[in-house]
Amino acid sequence: MGVKKIQTIKPQVNKVDPSNPDTIPKFVDELPIPSVARPHKTIKGKSYYEITMREAKHRFHKHMPATTVWGYDGLYPGPTIKVNRNERIYVKWKNQLPLKHFLPIDRTLHGSAGPPEVRTVTHLHGANVAWESDGHPEAWFSRNFAETGETFTRKVYEYTNRQNGATLWYHDHAIGITRLNVYAGLAGLYIVRDAIEKKLKLPKNHYDIPLIIQDKSFNQDGSLFYPENTDPPAPVNPSVQPFFNGNTMVVNGKLWPRLKVEPRKYRFRILNASNTNGYTLRIGDGRTFFQIATDGGLLTKPVELTTLPIEPAERSEIIMDFSKLKGKRLIMQNTNDEGNMSVIMRFDVTLPLKQKDSSEIPTSLLPDNQPLEEKCADKIRLLTLDAMQDEYNRPMMMLDNRMWHDPVTEKPVIGDTEVWRFINLMNFPHPMHIHLIQFKVLHRRPFDLERFQQDGNIQYTGPPIEPEPYERGWKDTVRADVGMVTSVIMKFTENPGKYVWHCHILEHEDYDMMRPMDVIEED
Repeated sequence: MGVKKIQTIKPQVNKVDPSNPDTIPKFVDELPIPSVARPHKTIKGKSYYEITMREAKHRFHKHMPATTVWGYDGLYPGPTIKVNRNERIYVKWKNQLPLKHFLPIDRTLHGSAGPPEVRTVTHLHGANVAWESDGHPEAWFSRNFAETGETFTRKVYEYTNRQNGATLWYHDHAIGITRLNVYAGLAGLYIVRDAIEKKLKLPKNHYDIPLIIQDKSFNQDGSLFYPENTDPPAPVNPSVQPFFNGNTMVVNGKLWPRLKVEPRKYRFRILNASNTNGYTLRIGDGRTFFQIATDGGLLTKPVELTTLPIEPAERSEIIMDFSKLKGKRLIMQNTNDEGNMSVIMRFDVTLPLKQKDSSEIPTSLLPDNQPLEEKCADKIRLLTLDAMQDEYNRPMMMLDNRMWHDPVTEKPVIGDTEVWRFINLMNFPHPMHIHLIQFKVLHRRPFDLERFQQDGNIQYTGPPIEPEPYERGWKDTVRADVGMVTSVIMKFTENPGKYVWHCHILEHEDYDMMRPMDVIEED
């Protein structure tokens, strides 16, 4: 008598198509925590790091194939560098990338026409640093330093960390291809700690977690998608985009991850590392959280929020209290969008409390001992944000009606306090970043756009609008709003040399919304 075989019917599993975000399941990957960089050795008692840019394979989602990326030490995101205030360190950024880019290069952009095709230079965003170590766009270098840009001066960068404790980040800044190199994966965190922060009973160690947010798109084979041309197409191909908006959300290198947390307080260091996209973050059904820091470090006191707008390159630190949410699942949302792009990640309050939570949300954080008053400014600069069409009828974003290679017009003097007024003449906001310094946002003020375009005079149409509560700390990137004059104030205290200021929408920065800035000594 024969044995009848029993046929096993496997449940149907929907096939994941990386190019279609609707097919990618959410909250199946655990949120990874970026590794911490370790120094290779010490030089005269100072830590010395070597961090190598390499091509690698990275898995964005457990149901997707591995994707080719470029990463610092072959990691995406790169390893986090942690230092103390006033701790001098050295970093040698090494380029071991392929000689050919895997993303489309527009050869019409400055610096992109000829060899070498792959150029890199690392900028420590938000750092008070000598210009030779700032990551100037034309201080690029090719693989093994075989070729270098015209402002390249040194292979080993020196960071003095003479600044408040803060969440900074490092990323590629090579002229003409920053948008491609950062999108390929060249970004990581840099955390400065100080004595004031250490005295506060903030969540720390495993309860102090970075959240690096980016948007990506993928091809069907799981490779990164970045468009070759504009819509409608430009007559040159490949062509730079005016914007890039992905169709998936990535946090710490994973698509729509989940983080299992204990019922206690957590500190989250949030970075928007996207090319173009700005987000407005909300947790769960609009639960409150407390912001404790901006780009340049701690606020004077915590701010209670239910939503947090964050533009490209901005950082914000928040404390979220899960102590009364045991068993709950809370989605971090992006209220700027709908569908897949409205979801960022999920917090699952499912871990047991390991020990009593002794952390606190302090009533005060950092004394405001560095007041800057507009009436005391040594210089006020009026700077327009505008666009024109290039020879291929593409939009070219510009600052003060000048291109990158035009002569330097911003020459702050060491010791001076300056007010910069960003006059936005376009129909969308721009995140404006100034290298070297941290500033304070003074106000935004509406003005008559038509009158300004006629005769160049600013006629205000309303009173100054105070900065939002979430942007009243030290900043290095500010949202210049539509129809507004956005004013910031800063003091230049040290480090004369060659720096830049630019829009941090990377597609704009590459073409042509970036200008040189020479910080000079007083005659």
